[in-house]
Amino acid sequence: MAVVSWMEILLLTGLVVGCYWNSLSCGFVFDDVSAILDNKDLRPATPLRNLFLNDFWGTPMAEVTGVVGRAELLSSIFLLAAFLAYTRSNGADQSIVWTPIAVTVVLVAAATLCKEQGITVIAICCVHEVFVAQGFTLPMLLDTLLQVLRGKDGFPYAVLQTLLKLIVLIISTLLLVIIRVQVIQSQLPVFTRFDNPAAVSPTPARQLTFNYLLPLNAWLLLNPSELCCDWTMGTIPLVESPLDLRNLATLAFYSLLGLLAFHSLRHSHSSAKTVLMALSLIVLPFIPASNLFFPVGFVVAERVLYVPSMGFCVLVAHGFRIVSHKRHLRKISWLMIGVLLATHAVKTFNRNWDWESEYTLFTSALKVNKNNAKLWNNVGHALENQNNYEKALRYFLQATRVQPDDIGAHMNVGRTYKNLNKSKEAEDAYLVAKSLMPQIIPGKKYATRVAPNHLNVYINLANLIRTNDSRLEEADQLYRQAISMRPDFKQAYISRGELLLKMNKPLEARDAYLRALELDSTNADLWYNLAIVNIEMKEPSEALKNFNHALELNPRHKLALFNSALLMQESGEPRFRPEANRRFLTYVQEEPDDANGYFNLGMLAMDANENTAAERWMREAIRLQTGFRSALFNLALLYSQSRRELDALPVLDELLRHHPEHVKGLILKGDILMNHKKDTQGAKVCFQRILSMDPTNVQGKHNLCVVYFEERDLPRAERCLEETLALAPHEEYVRRHLGIVRGKMAAMSVAGQPLNPASAEGAADKQQRTKSKSTKEIKDIEKKRAAALKRLEEIERILSGD
Repeated sequence: MAVVSWMEILLLTGLVVGCYWNSLSCGFVFDDVSAILDNKDLRPATPLRNLFLNDFWGTPMAEVTGVVGRAELLSSIFLLAAFLAYTRSNGADQSIVWTPIAVTVVLVAAATLCKEQGITVIAICCVHEVFVAQGFTLPMLLDTLLQVLRGKDGFPYAVLQTLLKLIVLIISTLLLVIIRVQVIQSQLPVFTRFDNPAAVSPTPARQLTFNYLLPLNAWLLLNPSELCCDWTMGTIPLVESPLDLRNLATLAFYSLLGLLAFHSLRHSHSSAKTVLMALSLIVLPFIPASNLFFPVGFVVAERVLYVPSMGFCVLVAHGFRIVSHKRHLRKISWLMIGVLLATHAVKTFNRNWDWESEYTLFTSALKVNKNNAKLWNNVGHALENQNNYEKALRYFLQATRVQPDDIGAHMNVGRTYKNLNKSKEAEDAYLVAKSLMPQIIPGKKYATRVAPNHLNVYINLANLIRTNDSRLEEADQLYRQAISMRPDFKQAYISRGELLLKMNKPLEARDAYLRALELDSTNADLWYNLAIVNIEMKEPSEALKNFNHALELNPRHKLALFNSALLMQESGEPRFRPEANRRFLTYVQEEPDDANGYFNLGMLAMDANENTAAERWMREAIRLQTGFRSALFNLALLYSQSRRELDALPVLDELLRHHPEHVKGLILKGDILMNHKKDTQGAKVCFQRILSMDPTNVQGKHNLCVVYFEERDLPRAERCLEETLALAPHEEYVRRHLGIVRGKMAAMSVAGQPLNPASAEGAADKQQRTKSKSTKEIKDIEKKRAAALKRLEEIERILSGD
């Protein structure tokens, strides 16, 4: 193995960093969103075993996995490590060293877990073992086999050792393939004609196109001047005839590849071995993505050229080495390699800016290819994420013009019209998409002929029309149609469950969610939805149990945290308070700007008589949400119950400024004004405002009667209580208070006292006129008055107590 100096390592590192440093300022785009941002496998709560059961996107491999599988970069690292480990498997005396072989098998498994093409390193190792390590050429190998078959000679010991190593590698490969097939349940991935048009084309277009893609990929390696992030749909027109001039490129490619292979297999010198290993790195890792043996989900994908590009670089470096050793070509060869490195470095640096955002990425792709509807759709998605719906709609409409039968494009148009509040246009677009769906063929599984995301047209259309209460049954029919097409369509069950709840059919909604849970029992959202159904069915214990299931799967599930804590709080069970408090605290950590979390923490503190904490939480809720109705009232109530009535008044003033119709706030304010500030006029205004909004409000009417009583206007208080009793004839306390007022009026009549403030002034004048009465008469009157006042105080005390 060649020794690499520190200077060479530093030079290479500096070149790579210089080319790619600007990519650090770019965001997550394209597949990064699904593979990283939305990938549940990357969340801390996800079990580690899911990494081995799900694909790169976090999707169970048993459902619709593709050849894109795992990250090319990580797979390539393990692939190279496996190959380097295998090169150490020959001892000094040509004996087998088994430790590197065992390490190779482990690294091959790791490479395959990262990306399926990683398994091809086994074939590279076989080529290296036969033609490099053992020094065979193709003629020598054929001659040895003929000699053995004719019985003239047995296998040499070195050949037997080689066979033994190859058998170990091949058996390991077969085991990995068997495990992979078992994981995907012996089903090939499902792709549509939009992903790979040639895959569903008839003969000979399919074969001609797939073979033409080989020189096209080779050209991308040789001249990566026009790169595109997506080559699906109509990017590469089909090669439908043998007379198509593009077939010449295919012939030229196979001719050149055949010549290089023939040269490297025929000769035993080091140059031939170098070319052979370079060809192995180019050809063998590309075979799974070549479409030649089974269809893949793309036409061209630059990412699958990562390992082949290593072999291509080996060829370039080998050619440069040969040319640079020729004295008359040395200077020009160094000049050419310098220009090559400089231009490609600049190209890489500039290309990084295309990946700054999804918008820049897909608009750069449209400069290369305007015949790919997916690119027009993706630019529309980028604009949609910026809430620029008008401009996004133009790109989606262009996608439908480029590919009129693109179901996804029509779905995008419908969704954008919906976002623009154009329901009629949205429904029309969804209906067009629905009309493009393949028809059910008896005896053929529908799911194998359509992309699962296209079935969302039924979900989107149903979600649109169910906003009209008169069309709920029609929406339900669409959900059921989607389920009939794909019985494992989880989202259809979820959406139908929501609709059935709206239709007041909780039992059917529960069945829908239970069916969805059979398909995905690890979905926290489903357990949450089932808990909501339980609440509708008045099953709080079952609801709490299902909320807990959701939180076991996702301890940070915000809605489950909030609603389960609320359910515990509303149960009134003191034993639930600590856990409810913990969940609300976790919720406000997740949603620090949601005032409802702090409000409910305040209510829990009030229930536990923790007034200081309750005041703090209520104040925080009010700070986050100005005019928070419930928080303001309960804070005022807290002050009132804590004998801080005067602190409650400014809170009530703020409440009534935002919500002047708040009846309970008006009653509490009136009570404080009357009983603690002796402001009967202010209290009267509060109660009269209640009655102006609702003349039948018994509590407001009764409290106004009490104000009249406090003002000593007993006849008016009597009439007021009579009216209140007429509104609420069964309210005993109103009848009792009316009796008290009438008793007081009788006592005052006996004592000769006036029954209202106006009569009191007249009584004063009359008193002046009776000064001439006898002393005895005056004393009798005073005795009667004293008795009446005593009785009046008792009545007043009783009334005040009530």
